[in-house]
Amino acid sequence: MKRIQVPKFVAYSAAVFCFVLITLSGQTSARAISLIRDTEIENTIRVFSAPLFDAAGLEAADIQIHIVNDSALNAFVAGGQRLFINTGLLMRAEHAGQVIGVIAHETGHISGGHLVRLQESLNGSTAKSILTLVLGGLAAVATGQPEAAGAVIAGGASVQQRSLLSYTRSMEQAADQAAASFLEEAGYSGRGLMEFLGTLSGQELLSVESQDPYLRSHPLTRDRIEFMRSHVAASQYSDEPYPDNVLRAHDRMRAKLKGFINPPSRTLREYKADDPSFSARYARAIAYKEMHQIDKSLAIIDALIAGAPNDPFLYELKGDVLQDAGRVAESIPPYSKAVEILPWAALIRINLAQSQLEAKDLALGDLALDNLQQAVRYEPEIPLAWRLLATAYARKDDQPNVMLALAEEAILTGKQSEARQRSKRAMDRLPKGSASWFRAQDIHNAAKKKKE
Repeated sequence: MKRIQVPKFVAYSAAVFCFVLITLSGQTSARAISLIRDTEIENTIRVFSAPLFDAAGLEAADIQIHIVNDSALNAFVAGGQRLFINTGLLMRAEHAGQVIGVIAHETGHISGGHLVRLQESLNGSTAKSILTLVLGGLAAVATGQPEAAGAVIAGGASVQQRSLLSYTRSMEQAADQAAASFLEEAGYSGRGLMEFLGTLSGQELLSVESQDPYLRSHPLTRDRIEFMRSHVAASQYSDEPYPDNVLRAHDRMRAKLKGFINPPSRTLREYKADDPSFSARYARAIAYKEMHQIDKSLAIIDALIAGAPNDPFLYELKGDVLQDAGRVAESIPPYSKAVEILPWAALIRINLAQSQLEAKDLALGDLALDNLQQAVRYEPEIPLAWRLLATAYARKDDQPNVMLALAEEAILTGKQSEARQRSKRAMDRLPKGSASWFRAQDIHNAAKKKKE
């Protein structure tokens, strides 16, 4: 797993923020975690979530999904409509229904406004501390400055243990009830959530320090388990199988995560060479990539593509393998095919543009520029995209837009002085009153305000 670039399956190298955990001792604590960006995994979670968000009356486009690179069993909501899911939970879930059940429960927290109610139940300083930690940490993710996260960490805030736990337990029960309703309306079985709660119940006898964070931040009661058992017994969908595409997506997601996160030797032991399944071959291809056995990896990927010629993520993986091996010119066709199939995939467009800019063929510069312009329309908060866009504009000697792109990168990475300087230089060169000029003015004003 590369830690240098934001696109691909990659953890932000400096994108650390503080995860706030309200413990059973009534203290808030924070620790640093990192996020992973991967188009396929994020898309899989959205496919799982969409029917649940619809059942909850939520706009799927308004909910941001974040994949946390952490082996612990955990998921949580923070900063409004932001859903965070640990890789540990995704990798340990035995089937898609368990992941869907957890998403349904967290959707219950979002739709019930539990974050707002929790803040109101705390004293003012504690609520402010929690909000500052979460939002300040997310800012650190955007800026790539871990010290920004550290600067907002306050000391553990004491809360009234009894009233807080009583309140959060009632929220957990309400979220379960909402989850059962959402699952029923979406036509999903509730067995996955019931099984997940059963897994948590097995940890209750462990010491607090040994328990998974999900149990510590989501208090479990016998009533919650009994409620889900009753729901499963009464639901018309309890024995309804999940669609094949959902089951396959989950298997692929687990294989991909294990391939990138686990040591390659462990991946190859788990996904043996005589296992012909798609997920096993997918995991092995990634393991060989991580071992720099490029030919073995490509051979598996090419065989998978032959069986699924319209799968964009296979072409993306092939492009990743070739780009990482320094064969940037060869990576352009598979990346281009992936973008052709998924034109909205900003992360893949950024990788394609990077290869186009690094290739010796100067004629590819215009294509790189177009890909980057499209990428920032879909996802304008990726600093690397703006840095590459500045390079593409420089190839065309378009200095006004070079300055504007560098100003965009600077404001995203928290470099306020640089953002003001770059945006001022952009305004001096851009046609006054144009859309780009107004954008430069907005950046200049925002950078000035943030510094103040």
